[in-house]
Amino acid sequence: MRLAALLVLATASVAASGASSTALAAVPASGGRSVSTSAAAPDPRLGSAYKFHDGGWTYVHLAGTPEQIGFQHGYLLAREIEDNVHVYSVEAVHLDKRPWEFFRQAGKNVLWPKLDAEYQQELKGIAEGLKAQGSKLDVWDVVAINGDQELTGYYLPMINAREGKPNPKAAVAPGKCSAFIATGSATRDGKIVIAHSNWSPYAEGERWTVAFDVVPAKGYHFLMDGTPGVITSQDDFGVNAAGMMITETTLPMAKGFDVNGVPEFDRSRKAMQYAGSIAEYAAIMREGNNGGYANSWLIGDRKTNEIAYLELGLHHTPLTVKSDGFFVSSNFAQDPMVIRDDTPGFNPNDPQSSMNARHIRALEFMQQHYGKLDTALAEAYLSDHYDSYEKKVDAGIRSMCGHEETSARGEPVWGDRPFTPGGAVTGKVMDSDMAAKMSFIGRAGHPCGEDFLAGAFFTAHPEFDWEKPILHDMKAGPWTTLRADEKAPAMVAAR
Repeated sequence: MRLAALLVLATASVAASGASSTALAAVPASGGRSVSTSAAAPDPRLGSAYKFHDGGWTYVHLAGTPEQIGFQHGYLLAREIEDNVHVYSVEAVHLDKRPWEFFRQAGKNVLWPKLDAEYQQELKGIAEGLKAQGSKLDVWDVVAINGDQELTGYYLPMINAREGKPNPKAAVAPGKCSAFIATGSATRDGKIVIAHSNWSPYAEGERWTVAFDVVPAKGYHFLMDGTPGVITSQDDFGVNAAGMMITETTLPMAKGFDVNGVPEFDRSRKAMQYAGSIAEYAAIMREGNNGGYANSWLIGDRKTNEIAYLELGLHHTPLTVKSDGFFVSSNFAQDPMVIRDDTPGFNPNDPQSSMNARHIRALEFMQQHYGKLDTALAEAYLSDHYDSYEKKVDAGIRSMCGHEETSARGEPVWGDRPFTPGGAVTGKVMDSDMAAKMSFIGRAGHPCGEDFLAGAFFTAHPEFDWEKPILHDMKAGPWTTLRADEKAPAMVAAR
């Protein structure tokens, strides 16, 4: 608290000296939270925007027109966005074997022309907010970080094949994340329960801890998790005011990219913002589908108590809807046509692979707890360390709560070498009652609560020293309830 007070005094001193100061200072609040304020005169575009920190999460409230929402985002998270772009630019060179400029240009020339005008305006707004904070990043950096998932795993392999270049092992559509959705006789109260863990490289995942509370001028109010600089969740967990409960896991080893299609990050944001039913959500995701960031979508409608499973490949997009039972998703492609045409590199019969082992364990867990599923069991599901291949508890690459850095095998089909620092980096759960209040429970860090300590890891695995500039300790926070329109105690709104 003393340090925070000194930071505030220092900011005020700079402002008093006549220097321009728009940097946000951390002001301590009760309950271990900190709130952002500014020493400079407020920019009218900031409106009622604010941010605070709680339980390892950065909560950001944004509201207004696309330009206003974008400006607020870029302004409030300027330093975090700069840090995040640094992560992806370092990974671009080491993992994708391309300079960051390649992805900036792909964002500009391939993705940007296909974006809805509304989201072009929001992305420009983020760049303007960054500029107002003295950042040198521009709109193409912002587009590139939003399109990273589809540019690295889908567009880049197509370009490498066209140019006759070998494709890096890491430049594939990965099979990561674990989730379920259940309703009816499967749950304790007959209502919907949904859960998701984000699997990512730890360098990315330690930063994937933003809760975005967005009140757009058009469409539904929505609450989602995300990473600094993105206009959609990208690991896709959220709820909107229409009662839509959303998550997904990546379709494994998906191939195919349509440069004439609409970017996935545009469609997933639009669906979160405008869909009021399962049918509307599926229609938005299907329209203009470019094949980028192909996912198995788990969708719930609190109003009807229905749940759905949408496998969104490039060529096939089967949708299954039901009002009783469950769907699990661990990057296990299920539809035979999807496996044949959209995920040809996926082998559903390899019991050693992370995807198949987690699918088996997910089914075991759901059957064991059928009829009792609630948010507490959802947390247990995401925290589970049982390895269905080894038939024992082993926090590793095959457990629901993934700890890839413990695996001497790695995951060959993802291009992940042994002891790769990656795995489950957040957990989120929600039920229908929480969705009615637009809230969810999230844990930043491993869902099991264990910490990843970078110093010890680098000592044991110097082969990953290239990550030292971007990989830090990833300490797990508590399970924390995040709510729409939440205010921190004694909060001073950012201006």
